[in-house]
Amino acid sequence: MTDQVTAADSGSTPDIQDLPDIPGKPTSASRTTLSHIMTHNDTNLLGTVHGGVIMKLVDDAAGAVAGRHSGGPAVTASMDEMAFLEPVRVGDLVHVKAQVNWTGRTSMEVGVRVLAERWNESAPATQVGSAYLVFAAVDADGKPRAVPPVLPETERDERRYQEAQIRRTHRLARRRAIRELRERRVAEGLGD
Repeated sequence: MTDQVTAADSGSTPDIQDLPDIPGKPTSASRTTLSHIMTHNDTNLLGTVHGGVIMKLVDDAAGAVAGRHSGGPAVTASMDEMAFLEPVRVGDLVHVKAQVNWTGRTSMEVGVRVLAERWNESAPATQVGSAYLVFAAVDADGKPRAVPPVLPETERDERRYQEAQIRRTHRLARRRAIRELRERRVAEGLGD
């Protein structure tokens, strides 16, 4: 992660001159679903789909949403709360649903739900995972750039927006507490 990306989610003002006012975009404008059939190439030593395969699909879907919402490149700044709820098996059709939950000036939280269903059955899909990722929009030089505000459209979108603000507050508090602890240890001569 670059210092610019860290600054984009830290609450500090990144090195950006007079960010323009950008019209907001509704949540539905960038919402997307990626689907993929799991094969034997995706398995771990236990014979189920490797968590890293699911995490890549999550990052791919979230990155597509972040790029669509921001209108250009966006990089992963952090991944929070990746939860694996059920194992995924070979032959499962996995659907990764992503949407922007919250936006700051240059960063976005993207919420992702992972669902799986058997490729040859008509039973409803089951939620097998979820994650929250923070993306920073960047320009061609890798510097932070402004993103449009997200406009929640439904009560569910509004709940997600409010929950994302809570997660951001916790991320910033955790980062601040760790930085202060490290500074205190260095001041006491304890180093890393």
